[in-house]
Amino acid sequence: MAKIEFDDPYYAEIDKKKTNRFGKFLLTVLMIALIFVSGAVGGIGGIILLSQDSNSLAKKLGLSNVTIPTVSTQKITVQESSAIIDATKKVANSVVSITLKSTAQNIFGQTYQTSAAGTGFIITSDGLILTNKHVASDLTAAYTVVTYDGTAYDAKVQSKDPVYDLAVLKIEARNLPVVDLGDSSDLQIGQYVVAVGNALGQFSNTVTAGIISGKGRQIDASSETGVGSETLSGLLQTDAAINPGNSGGPLVNLAGQVVGINTAVASGAQGIGFAIPINSAKADIDSIKSTGAIVRPYLGVRYVEITPDIAKANELAVDYGALIQGAGLGSPAIVSGSPADKAGLMENDIITEVNGTKIDQNNSLLTLIQQFKVGDNITLKVLSGGKTKEVKVTLDQASN
Repeated sequence: MAKIEFDDPYYAEIDKKKTNRFGKFLLTVLMIALIFVSGAVGGIGGIILLSQDSNSLAKKLGLSNVTIPTVSTQKITVQESSAIIDATKKVANSVVSITLKSTAQNIFGQTYQTSAAGTGFIITSDGLILTNKHVASDLTAAYTVVTYDGTAYDAKVQSKDPVYDLAVLKIEARNLPVVDLGDSSDLQIGQYVVAVGNALGQFSNTVTAGIISGKGRQIDASSETGVGSETLSGLLQTDAAINPGNSGGPLVNLAGQVVGINTAVASGAQGIGFAIPINSAKADIDSIKSTGAIVRPYLGVRYVEITPDIAKANELAVDYGALIQGAGLGSPAIVSGSPADKAGLMENDIITEVNGTKIDQNNSLLTLIQQFKVGDNITLKVLSGGKTKEVKVTLDQASN
């Protein structure tokens, strides 16, 4: 069974305790391996075509007044390696290593030190750094950020995103080099990308290259003990090698622009890693710059994205939408006191539209909700008990 784990010492996996068919189908999707394109960073030599002199050829054929045009073909060399080098140079100075140390206690009451590592990248010249939330989840830890030039800074967790696996750290510094943000909506499957990160927590600014293998992926992620299960959706899939310690590092296009944040890998698979699209993080960046904190609207449901295959396997009335369903003990389908709870949504309801926009593989429920602001009133189309109804919801602020 494939195991999904965060790509630093914190792990996440497909929930093995799930017994519903939706989880099994999702796992089946994640088991599909894509073959790495060998020679991705090497030059590809073109072919030179040689043609005979047109006059000599005409004489041999006995043609006296015929002119045969000569085709000239130039040798073309495609240098992907140069593009990767240039992209790496553009982003490398803005990538940082993150280490954290905390004190733990064993069953005998003895205390000991624990440590972990991750990656981040600088988004403002005065020291704001974007990383994964699971890198910054330990509230008791002491955080240190090491910049490209080897300078170490004490860091604090400025804010965490309650919806996405994102967090912002702050260091006291000035005139830092910042990354250039790209547009993840423009990414194409098969497009070259580069991952930069603190591999294994000891090899800072490790560079790996690959392609975009898929878009819009959804995975169930949890800690190694199964606590804190969450669904990550709308992810980029890449075969660029991502290792423990890479969490929070940038996924970069060949223009040197950040297009994703590396967050998880499929253990036991070959070349299956996941990154949060940078467009999903832009609202966080704008929010932290303007208010000093990450503010997100939320609905308060756990759900499974319906596909035609899932609909067929489970005899659902529709082959699109979001099926409200819990993830077992401690992960109810409806969050108590949430906007969804107040609006009367129930487990096994299917949300099919948000303000008239259909929920499908191109528009997830999470993506649509994040287009609104806290306090906005929205209308959901819901299939409940075989009947379709409209439900009015007022979005609230998600808490960390």
